[in-house]
Amino acid sequence: MTIMIERPASADAPASEDFDSLLGIVEELDTPDGYKAELIRGKIVVSPWSKLRFKKPMKLLRQQLGAHAPEGHDADVAPFLFRFADSDRAYGPDLHVADEAAFEADGRHADGGALSLVAELTSVSTKDADWQDKLEVYGRQVPVYLVLDMQSEEITAFWDPSPKGYRSRTTVPFGKPLHVPAPFDFDLDTTEFAPRHAEQSPEA
Repeated sequence: MTIMIERPASADAPASEDFDSLLGIVEELDTPDGYKAELIRGKIVVSPWSKLRFKKPMKLLRQQLGAHAPEGHDADVAPFLFRFADSDRAYGPDLHVADEAAFEADGRHADGGALSLVAELTSVSTKDADWQDKLEVYGRQVPVYLVLDMQSEEITAFWDPSPKGYRSRTTVPFGKPLHVPAPFDFDLDTTEFAPRHAEQSPEA
């Protein structure tokens, strides 16, 4: 499989395929190095893994969240797939905080119900899904969702999930503290999230 552009490539699902079958296909895909496969809106979507300059904010985010994670939960950036069967979705978030017990089973995907927080760092190829499809699905189940908008250099926290989505949100620019609500309940330091170099590519 060869992908030459940054924007995600997608394959329409055959009409006869159900969610479990598609999930199996996603798990078995031999994606190129640096790419991940997710199941979004009934399609298998292959998109680039995070950019090099995202490493620092992801590391800092992981360290801070890990220090305030609920008991038995672990913060990680490994590209694990989490299934949301009620929504026919399977996502591989940029960063997740989840119950460690969810990773004791065999298989290649975990239940989305194990998540206490997810974070996505936007890029041109993923921004629409991060702000729309994933926001809708996470908003019905995951306690806290963080969106690091790397183009606007601001971070948004969503919390208080409901059947209609998150009931609360707040946004701050990089450099300002962001309160991460329960079950974390601490002020996130974002001062080092913005890139050091002055000029950004429009495709960042």
